Parts: sequence; structure tokens; C-alpha cells
Amino acid sequence: MPPEEIPALSRGAVDLAGHRRTDDAWLDKSWADPGTRVLVLEGGDPASYGWQALLARQSRALVADGAEGGPRLVFVSPAEAPEGERFLLGADERDGTAYFAVVSAAEDPFPRVPGARPVSLREVGALLDDRDAGLFTHAVAVANWNATHRFCPACGGPTEPSAAGHVRVCVREGRENFPRTDPAVIMLVHREADGVEECLLGHNPRWPEHRYSVLAGFVEPGESLEQAVVREVAEEVGIAVAEPRYLTSQPWPFPRSLMLGFFARATGPARRTDAEEISEVRWLSRPALRAAAESGEVLLPGPVSIARRLIEHWYGGPLPGGF
Repeated sequence: MPPEEIPALSRGAVDLAGHRRTDDAWLDKSWADPGTRVLVLEGGDPASYGWQALLARQSRALVADGAEGGPRLVFVSPAEAPEGERFLLGADERDGTAYFAVVSAAEDPFPRVPGARPVSLREVGALLDDRDAGLFTHAVAVANWNATHRFCPACGGPTEPSAAGHVRVCVREGRENFPRTDPAVIMLVHREADGVEECLLGHNPRWPEHRYSVLAGFVEPGESLEQAVVREVAEEVGIAVAEPRYLTSQPWPFPRSLMLGFFARATGPARRTDAEEISEVRWLSRPALRAAAESGEVLLPGPVSIARRLIEHWYGGPLPGGF
């Protein structure tokens, strides 16, 4: 896949350094190094906020305009970092710089940086460079997983972080709980009608007017990715599809999904069993899609979403607009 088509949140330039997560000596040395970079995330006390509110707060970090005009994450040294849960994000193999994230319970945990403001990953993920996009995505994913796994799923006992934030250990039984990812398929359905190639876009009734996107759904237990594509399209819009073709994937840490992008060819009608997820569908040729996007008749997904990559890959180039 050309670099310009790689999904925004699938980029990265820092080694995850998984082998360092249990190396206490290296972690302590890195945290004592003023050259270590720390990303501060908004957080809170789960006992006070509840995990739903905590997830919303954790999606923001401080971002400033870079020297070349693009947004860049604002990092602090370990000595400047606020108190909070600490996660290792990785280490740059080129210069040895270690990267951490800290989730702070402070009301305003960010340093004062002229021109900088706290923004969410959804807002800025597509605008950051590869390093910052990868670090921000990793930080939000790990923070969200920790926020939603405060208790052991086996006995209900409290858990505490281990392995630099990538494991939670039950304080009652010592059971280790590792981060889980929920796989979801996201697919662009296409067909040929009267010799013209068309793609299918759907509107969710909870979205603003004119907002359309491709179809998506979670993979069910015991189901392959290809089976999930076929089932979800039939359930949501009553269309049978064949030949699911994988394109690419993207993490979607809201809170812990992995989106797996597919194309699928429509072959006819199917039994529709979900009439609530999609309230309207439109078949659009390539010229019609561009015209609708230019006029605002159709608001396409924004550049942070893999949905945008699927649509533009099918179209053959960039498209205007987006939500």
C-alpha cells in the first residue's frame, strides 16, 4: 500500500520495546534520564469519574504547532511530569530516547506552552507525523484498557498495573490480565450496475444529516473475518456479498478495537435482521460520489478513519470534505 494510503492511526516510528516492560533497572534508569520524553494525558480517579467519563477525558493530550507548521505532541521530562499512572510507550532505536505516558488526575495537568492546546486523538491523529501518531494512539489505547480493567474478570478483585502498564495483576489471586483487542470488520460494498461501478454508503440515524460512511461491525466468537463481512452486510442493509478482499487495518482505541478493512462485491438481496443501525443507503458511481462530496450532499468520514482510506482507494484518489 502506498504511504499516502496507510491509515492515519496505523503509523509509527518508535519501537514498542516490549522486552523492556519488565526490566525494572532499565525503566528506573530511563525515568531518571532528563532526556526521556513523557506524554501527559488527561485522566482522573475512576472511583470519582466512572470509566465512561475517564475514557472521554483520556483522549486528550497537549499539541502545539510544529516548526514547519504541522501539529506536534508536547512532551515533558520525567521531572516535569505530573503524578499518575505511568505507561512505557517505547524507545527510539536511532537515538535511544525512551517514551512514556502519564495519565494524570489533575484538573489541568498540562504545562503552559504558548500556542498549545489539549486535543483528542480523533481531532489530530491524521495531522501528526508518524512518530507522534503512533505514540498518541498507543498511549490512548493502553490508558483506555487500564481504565476499563480495574477489577479482575475472574474473581472481581481489584487489579494493579504491572509490566509498565501493559499487564494488570489481580491483588487477590495474582492472576495476570493482558490487554485485549476487539476485532471489527469495516467494508466498502461495491457492484456493477448497467456497466457502471458503484459503491454503497450508509447513514446511521444517530449521525448528523448528510453524513455517510461504509459499513462496519464486530467479529463474533467462532467467526472468521470473511464470515463477519458477509453477515454484517446482510444484517444491516439486506445485501448479499461475495469475495471479501482485505485491504489494510487500523487500531481504533475507543476503547480497544482493531478495524480490519475489506472490499466486498454485492451479489443480490439477503435477509435483513437489523433495521436500526442503518436508516438510509446510497449507491454512488465515482463521478456521483465526487459531486456529492463537493456539494456537501454527502459528508464523508474524516481522514483519521480507515473508512476514508477504503472510500478513496476505491475512488482512486483524494476526495473533498469529511466529518
